[in-house]
Amino acid sequence: MQLLSPAFGDGGNIPQQYTCKGQNVSPPLNITDVPAGTKSLALVMHDPDAVSGDFVHWLLWNVAPITQSINANSAPSAAIQGPTGFGTNKYGGPCPPAGTGTHHYMFELYALDTTINLSPDSSRQKLEEEIKGHVITQTTLTGLVTAT
Repeated sequence: MQLLSPAFGDGGNIPQQYTCKGQNVSPPLNITDVPAGTKSLALVMHDPDAVSGDFVHWLLWNVAPITQSINANSAPSAAIQGPTGFGTNKYGGPCPPAGTGTHHYMFELYALDTTINLSPDSSRQKLEEEIKGHVITQTTLTGLVTAT
């Protein structure tokens, strides 16, 4: 399984429009080679370099396994968006504080053998507990933003 973005390559810089200094919208994502038997996909976008500790920027689960792309500034219609570190249930773009160097934004995609029965107020920790033992495969796309 692969997760790619036409906006930036793995290990490349996330364009400003997808950050808090731009339009603060989610980047376009393309999903390929989802394994047979996948019942749903889950996505966790986080910044392990955040000053306050690993910071959640986007949580999505129950993404249909037939999903091949997620357009910019959108989430798949049947997917559930969980709470981020910003306190909202939607994408929150990179916003590293000045002087904190380069941050790695990890888009972790999981192919699951089940759908997830969690309410939209469920945390990343709850999601990770729920998917334990149900991950068929996973992949990561990493984008960079340097604090200015």
